[in-house]
Amino acid sequence: MPREFQIQVAPEVAANEQLLTDFVARLMQVKSEEINHISIIKRSIDARQKSVKVNLKIAVYWNEEFTAIQRNLPEYKDVSDKQEVIIVGAGPAGLFAALQLIELGLKPILIERGKDVQERRRDLKAINRDHIVDEDSNYCYGEGGAGTYSDGKLYTRSKKRGDVDRILELFVAFGASEDILVEAHPHIGTNKLPKIIKSIREKIIEFGGKVLFDTRVTDIIVKNNEVQGVETQNGDIINAQKIILATGHSARDIFELLDRKKIVIEAKPFALGVRAEHPQTLIDSIQYSCDFRGEHLPPAPYSIVKQVNGRGMYSFCMCPGGVIAPCATSPGEVVTNGWSPSKRDQETANSGIVIELKLEDFKPFEKFGALAGMEFQKSIEQKAWHLAGETQRVPAQRMVDFTQSKVSQDIPKTSYVPGTTPVELGQVFPGFLTQILREGFTQFGKSMRGYMTNEAILHAPESRTSSPVRIPRDNYSLEHVQVKGLYPCGEGAGYAGGIISAAIDGEKCALKIGEALNKL
Repeated sequence: MPREFQIQVAPEVAANEQLLTDFVARLMQVKSEEINHISIIKRSIDARQKSVKVNLKIAVYWNEEFTAIQRNLPEYKDVSDKQEVIIVGAGPAGLFAALQLIELGLKPILIERGKDVQERRRDLKAINRDHIVDEDSNYCYGEGGAGTYSDGKLYTRSKKRGDVDRILELFVAFGASEDILVEAHPHIGTNKLPKIIKSIREKIIEFGGKVLFDTRVTDIIVKNNEVQGVETQNGDIINAQKIILATGHSARDIFELLDRKKIVIEAKPFALGVRAEHPQTLIDSIQYSCDFRGEHLPPAPYSIVKQVNGRGMYSFCMCPGGVIAPCATSPGEVVTNGWSPSKRDQETANSGIVIELKLEDFKPFEKFGALAGMEFQKSIEQKAWHLAGETQRVPAQRMVDFTQSKVSQDIPKTSYVPGTTPVELGQVFPGFLTQILREGFTQFGKSMRGYMTNEAILHAPESRTSSPVRIPRDNYSLEHVQVKGLYPCGEGAGYAGGIISAAIDGEKCALKIGEALNKL
């Protein structure tokens, strides 16, 4: 059996196999050549001291042979002639639900309003270059969901929700780097994730599942409070007694459909704010306490949380070496998000800086009932679109100028390709949010010396942090509390907050369907 150690080493040692072997040999008081292999189990950066270190959990093969672990896919079954289950939405919840159904011997019919990962690129180019928003194909809609072109972060705090390692190992089996099994904050990268998503889709089809692109669900057919199937925009009817609803946090038309049909939904608090962009070198200098991070340290991330006027204000979806993207899903609105390529090699770092909202904040929109939060969200996105010039340009302001209520006249070019318009961001948000943001950035600057600077550009709004609606379901069966056979799932239903937790929730819903159909 290999011997396991927890060690802390300099970055250059962690990055060099021979230096690491020599270090471990001295630790074990053996010769370096007696060590056959060192497997890294977990890796994280410790930047709390002036001298940055790397924490490693390692397995040392000393005087014994090492055999690499093979990451294999489960033994999927041909389900082409088996009972069908509809999945609405081909994001991580939908894709992993489909894989789990195939394992159980059920046939998934995966319905996606957007396009496949390759075709999506044209529509992303159109929104970036031409300011054209396709309501069915954009950064939020399409194969792989919002995460496909929004970074591919795989870190989750949802350890109690399910088997995180299983999801990570499946990603590796479908082509992701084994590094995601090791890193404390695993990340695939927007440039690599599409190929992996395509491999998952091809596997679903290979074993008899069906995937329909450019197919928007316009009605859920319900009879005697039991689902019968769905209707698409072309008037086609697809029948099934089990439907997994995994449409993501931006599927407003689905929320409106459920509301019209008197299918119970609830308003849900979410978080909203801005996306802040700094030079990556500045964040490196703050986090690593050095002028130059060197070649062995990754671009530094940051995470910060403050309580301001009784509200949590915190960093969200922080993207080292990344860019800011336009994530509107309809004309007449602007929305921001961030992503990083796998190497995180862009010159800027960005992060959502958001404030937790409460149901009482939606009171001006109470006439919309369960859709009050969604209408609140929409109103801010539409106001930002109007203030920035009614294109996909976004309102922007230098950080210090924002805290002083000064319009920034000389905003430099940022990573946000459609461009920016100088706006006093207090015009975008309700007064209470503006006040919290201004006070919060001042507090951030005290905690991270150098963070509060006019080199940082704020882009508004960051508004799609999570779903503004929860679709309630039974805690045990995971079926909707009112409609039998309907399984609200993932981020859009309010039960996940990222790729991993959504994938886990997709598997959970599939397993519950298998249980109901006596497939377990």
